[in-house]
Amino acid sequence: MFFFDFFLFILNFFLIILTVLLSVAFLTLLERKVLGYIQFRSGPNSVGILGVLQPFGDAIKLFTKEQFSPYFSNYIYYNFSPVFSLFLALFVWLIFPYITFFCSFSLGFMFLLCLLGLGVYGLMIAGWSSNSNYSLLGALRSVAQTISYEVSLSLIMLSVFILIGCYDFNFFYYYNFYFVLFCFPLFLCFYCSCLAETNRTPFDFAEGESELVSGFNVEYGGSLFALIFLAEYSMIIFMSFLIVLFFWGGDFNSLLFFFKLLFFSFSFLWVRGTLPRFRYDKLMYLAWKGFLPVSLNYLLFFFGASVFFIF
Repeated sequence: MFFFDFFLFILNFFLIILTVLLSVAFLTLLERKVLGYIQFRSGPNSVGILGVLQPFGDAIKLFTKEQFSPYFSNYIYYNFSPVFSLFLALFVWLIFPYITFFCSFSLGFMFLLCLLGLGVYGLMIAGWSSNSNYSLLGALRSVAQTISYEVSLSLIMLSVFILIGCYDFNFFYYYNFYFVLFCFPLFLCFYCSCLAETNRTPFDFAEGESELVSGFNVEYGGSLFALIFLAEYSMIIFMSFLIVLFFWGGDFNSLLFFFKLLFFSFSFLWVRGTLPRFRYDKLMYLAWKGFLPVSLNYLLFFFGASVFFIF
């Protein structure tokens, strides 16, 4: 019986990796279509019916390109960092609160914080190991941004977990409450922090093409660039999952939950086609002078309220 359960656990893990990678492929197609219509053009429409096979064409092109590394780069770390980033982006899906045959962490929130904290190392190693001034500058900016917004992101998540009284993601399924009704400012801060955490517009300073020559990944091409790309887009889907789970009802066995997840994934792309990039000092000011006080005040309020109700 133990081996049967273990086999189903491994099967579930590979199935979720497969579905996440497929979701990433079609999210890139959706992004190109959405940006195309925002800019009054059609987007990819030649490969397959309405361009449906375009992501697979891009994948074949990227993974069959000749792999090279800069002459002065630190070869081992240069190749290790994209694999490490993708591993973290897929491993974080272990906390998805399945009912059967999967990991059900009683301390899933702590596990999530550990993995989000490790994500900085992938950016840092990629920028440093390329041995390029441009990639190092992009990595420094991106690490500073990610660490800054992780603080408010963690405090907001902690506030929500204090509300349900447990660190287990399964409890959102039992409550199934729209916490956005009385935490709307917290929801807005969390959404913007997710944009910054995934390096999306208007916070895409890690990949500011116009002034940084694509940031920390400037020296990457071919399959290694594809791995960085997959990690970034899988984190977009995961952050959308967290937004819906925390604030818009945690009934993850219903189809409505996944429609809401699709809408928030779409909103990441919508924001990219609508808003210009922030100035870097404004970005840091927003993190430390805007989001941090709001999240701290909410945390202290919820903590005090929970202590009051316990007594």
